[in-house]
Amino acid sequence: MSPPSAPPSAPPAEATGVVDLYLKHIGTGRAVMGRVMGGMAEVRSEGAWIHADDGRRFLDFGGYGVFLLGHRHPAVVEAVHRQIDTHPLASRVFLEPVAARAAQALAAHTPPGLDYVHFVNSGAEATEAALKLARAQGRTSVITTRRGFHGKTLGALSVTANATYQTPFRPLLPDVTQVDYDDPADLEQALSARRDRACVIVEPVQGEGGVRIPRPGYLRQVRALCQAYGALMVVDEIQTGMGRLGTWWGVDAEDVRPDVLLAGKGLSGGVVPIAAMAATEEAYAPFSRDPYLHTSTFGASPIACAAALATVRAMEDENTVARAAVLGARILEDVRAVCAPYGGGLVHEVRGRGLLIGIEFAEEQAVGEMLLELIARGVLVNHSLNSTRVLRLTPPAVVEDGALDLFRTTLAEALHRTAGRMAG
Repeated sequence: MSPPSAPPSAPPAEATGVVDLYLKHIGTGRAVMGRVMGGMAEVRSEGAWIHADDGRRFLDFGGYGVFLLGHRHPAVVEAVHRQIDTHPLASRVFLEPVAARAAQALAAHTPPGLDYVHFVNSGAEATEAALKLARAQGRTSVITTRRGFHGKTLGALSVTANATYQTPFRPLLPDVTQVDYDDPADLEQALSARRDRACVIVEPVQGEGGVRIPRPGYLRQVRALCQAYGALMVVDEIQTGMGRLGTWWGVDAEDVRPDVLLAGKGLSGGVVPIAAMAATEEAYAPFSRDPYLHTSTFGASPIACAAALATVRAMEDENTVARAAVLGARILEDVRAVCAPYGGGLVHEVRGRGLLIGIEFAEEQAVGEMLLELIARGVLVNHSLNSTRVLRLTPPAVVEDGALDLFRTTLAEALHRTAGRMAG
């Protein structure tokens, strides 16, 4: 197998300038990371591909779950252009029709009863909205899961169970309890001490936690326990929702309706950032009664809602969810086949659902080696913030057969080189 092509000995002038700007104005850590990755700057994208300023292109199997429709999906781009040409931002005084239509379109695909939609700008803001909604109902005790990831703003960070990110910012929100993921007994013990004042936040699959997939029936058990103890159930589908798992939502696999559902990442269509909190009429009541209780100047902007509306319609028209299920099964099979020779040694486990796939390595160092090997060969993937031994794949649903063949070959070469390095 051929070795990876070496990064350019001297990065292009544009990339060099960008590194200098990062050093001076954004941060030394990010600048150093950019240099380690080859010193390139990304300048263009379409479909499953990102182009760098040195002329290379990269197959994007990363993007942290944003690009289910790929980069610059034509329907989403067209809708955003049209909105820019007419009314990109709103006065916030009058009613705004694009937000209303986007809310209707999103609610049509959420579990029945989640009819009320609150748009925000990011996944972390969606988490904040849910935590505030819970507090408005007297649910001041929050139960989260170990390795769960819900964002890094102060409230969201309080329920993101990772001391690395939490410690510099303590004290965080009080009365937050961590329980083991996929452990209903641990959850029940926590709920029994809190009952009607509890809010439970959980992911259908832990993405940043290393693509942790619970046993069948887990979400149904969480729903039943929340009902039994009078707790509010919040399901974070910021990464897993919008078709990423081969269903519109992760909860669909178990026919579970939470009180609150969080959406983001894929809702943007890969064009304009937007996220949302969808809730039942009962759960949403405090925000419904007082529209000024929780607001954002840029939340539900016409330009972002145009992207969200176009995304939902494109997914309907192109049967994206079904394609994600079929394509995900194929990629997972390929990854397992390529990793099989390294099982019990370099590779500990391969797991996934839909287009969210994780490769867990025996050692943390292997993840860094694999990232660099794949980049050198023109493929982008992600690490996992709450599981440092897991390499995470979030491919787009628009990837074509030729690109899949390239990925399989590239993964095999990267594993071969990494295994040699780790053994040496």
